[in-house]
Amino acid sequence: MTTTAAEPRIESKIHHAPQYAEVAFPLRVSQTFTYRLPLALRDDARVGARLLVPFGRKLITGYIVALHEELDRALELNDHEIKDAEELLDSSPLLNPEVLEITRWISDYYLAPWGEVLKAALPAGLNTSVEQVLTITPEGLDELARLPPRKSETAKARILRYIHDEVETTLRTVEREMETKRASTVVRELERQGWINVTHRSQSATARAKRRKIVRLSPPEEHKDDSARRLTATQQRIIETLIEMGGEMFFTELLETTGASPASIQTLERRGIVETGAREVRRDPLKGAALPAVDEFELTTAQRAALDGIEAGLERRDYAAFLLHGVTGSGKTEIYIRAMRHALRQHRSAMMLVPEIALTPVFSRRLRAHFGDLVAIFHSSLTIGERFDEWNRLRRGEARVVIGTRSAVFAPVHDLGIIIVDEEHEASYRQQESPYYNGRDTAVVRALKEHAVVVLGSATPSLESFYNAERGKYIYLQLPERIANRQMARAEIIDMREVFAGAGKQEVFAPRLLEAIEETHGRGEQTIILLNRRGYSSFVLCRSCGDRIQCPNCDVTLTFHRSERNLICHYCNFRRNVPSSCPSCNGKYIHFVGEGTEQLEEILQTRFPDLRIARLDRDTTRARNSYEHAILRFGAGELDVLVGTQMIAKGHDFPNVTLVGVVSVDAGLALPDFRAAERTFQLLTQVAGRAGRGELAGRVLIQTFHPEAYALRHACAQDYDAFYREEIQYRKSLGYPPFSSLASLLIHGDDLTRTQTTAALIRQALDDANRDRTCKILGPAPAPLARLRGEHRIQILVKSANRTRLRETLDIALADAATMDGCDVRSINLEIDPVNLM
Repeated sequence: MTTTAAEPRIESKIHHAPQYAEVAFPLRVSQTFTYRLPLALRDDARVGARLLVPFGRKLITGYIVALHEELDRALELNDHEIKDAEELLDSSPLLNPEVLEITRWISDYYLAPWGEVLKAALPAGLNTSVEQVLTITPEGLDELARLPPRKSETAKARILRYIHDEVETTLRTVEREMETKRASTVVRELERQGWINVTHRSQSATARAKRRKIVRLSPPEEHKDDSARRLTATQQRIIETLIEMGGEMFFTELLETTGASPASIQTLERRGIVETGAREVRRDPLKGAALPAVDEFELTTAQRAALDGIEAGLERRDYAAFLLHGVTGSGKTEIYIRAMRHALRQHRSAMMLVPEIALTPVFSRRLRAHFGDLVAIFHSSLTIGERFDEWNRLRRGEARVVIGTRSAVFAPVHDLGIIIVDEEHEASYRQQESPYYNGRDTAVVRALKEHAVVVLGSATPSLESFYNAERGKYIYLQLPERIANRQMARAEIIDMREVFAGAGKQEVFAPRLLEAIEETHGRGEQTIILLNRRGYSSFVLCRSCGDRIQCPNCDVTLTFHRSERNLICHYCNFRRNVPSSCPSCNGKYIHFVGEGTEQLEEILQTRFPDLRIARLDRDTTRARNSYEHAILRFGAGELDVLVGTQMIAKGHDFPNVTLVGVVSVDAGLALPDFRAAERTFQLLTQVAGRAGRGELAGRVLIQTFHPEAYALRHACAQDYDAFYREEIQYRKSLGYPPFSSLASLLIHGDDLTRTQTTAALIRQALDDANRDRTCKILGPAPAPLARLRGEHRIQILVKSANRTRLRETLDIALADAATMDGCDVRSINLEIDPVNLM
């Protein structure tokens, strides 16, 4: 077994049975590996299938990415170095050529391990794992007889005795039952001494089709000749019920309908009158869901022009990228649906990406109302079974429209015609753990590779997308006005410095906002209150010594959650009780500082006891369907006020909402990230767009201690162009995207000295690779969150106006760093085009 040196080929046709398979592993390794296919596997092996192979001392599952009839001489591989594959896990490939191609692009562009990307492209629970099975040998039995009494047993003796007592067990069970970190080391010693055997056994994937027992009428010719035996009344009822239901029913439903016992059906089966079997049943995420009415209405002039442009692109059956820039309430969703319908008429498929799971309930219902069972849903909140079934329907071509979050970009759709990326500016399209990729940019490239149309839609496009449209890379489509000539909500800033001066203390709600809530309710209208911070209080402060209670694992304060009576870290989930005195000085003056959505809800409930108020944040939406239930209740008018974080700020259409209150956005503006102003502007514009979407005028009140901030000023005017012109100048003067390509290297580890050493060596390697100084290197420096989940974090940023040179510099530097003593390259997280620098 050895690494390949050249980029593997994705081969769809093999003229002769291949002898070798090139395999990618879901591990943090950048290369692929070559294995010999035993004769029994050669005829059935296919690119895209999973293969069980030896890797080190283990058997692991890999993905076949190429097949070869002979070894590539350029790779200098010797046949005797190649290991044999153990088992082919799939009779047909799980990964189609389109998905293989886009995952290979992600691996190359984002420098992500290809195997990790392939694993991310498949539904959870589909990957087969391998367990190590332990049994005692005759030599082990002899050793066991010589062992001392149990009281003085060593760890080795205890484990050997446990394996004997269990007859057969697994390494994982031994590790759990023996409660020792050395279990795997001890097992290796026992195997080396010949006292136990270690074999490998593959475990079935947890995701599989669901099957239910059925009963069907047998063909008359299969009935046994026992006419002398008459049917009982119950047996007659079973047969009549089956005839009424078309000859087949689920076993349990037949019993419930007829009141029969299983014995009655078994008797009929023995007589050949009925037969039993199993049928695959679909686990539908929208089963029983109420669907909205399908209303067809006349498009506005701007909508018609935008749709015409997209449909013209579809007719050309070639790649085209559109930026659909429409103000909130301008009817972008209607254009999405009609464009997807056009693709379906061409017998092609459609894909719609949304930035958050929270948006899928509304959109998926609307698509199901239009396209019926052609719609499949794809996101991580589905059960393993639901996601497997939806993925299988797409793979078989039974579903031709898919809606989901960023991972839906890997959906195995056939003949892709159009990809819609709604709210394309959202940072949540970026995967924040390995493998790092951007779902929006991946969608653009997938459309390019499959000759499809991609539509990026937003009321507040990212600066990069708008810049691409200005340069002609994307076709620009604009919806400048709301449908039905509805006016944009009137936005006002409330200066909290003046509120503080008037009240003599800090207030959570300005009087003007409280009065507006009361007036809105008096008119029978609804209110949304936004604060992008969950919990009750931001942190706990000792007024005696000034200490704040910190998370022991992260460089952040603990947030007070009153409902749980706990202080919680929002990064590592560390929890502790609220102390009665200061842990540092034992002082008694513990003070709760700041506010979160939990406190806002309590204040409003106290101030307005007659109002029906609900809160939507991560704490209240942990239960399955809880978010969906609250949104539907608010939409139905069963709630008066909705308090929440950014999950309520976008994508929803509530015609009776006429007031939006923003409690504070100052924390977001102060983040040490060059995109802080852009994100604040986008959040305010999006949440303001929730007001006044019906016949009634809308109003937005924004509380802030920084009313002079240009992001707030332009958001109040809802003037995207003015914000873009000002922000793009800052980006240009500082050399940030879109005027440069950016890479982030985050070095992390639990040992600060070792982490600092690696960071210094990486900087040295980058400087050596950057001889022509086409890249600007910043750092190493502590990351804004310098410690997270027990690890120290050091950051290096690399910028370049030349993307090719940026990539070359990174490749050379990382290769050199891997040869340096003391440089732990495994501790480096490399992100290309990062969207979060925290």
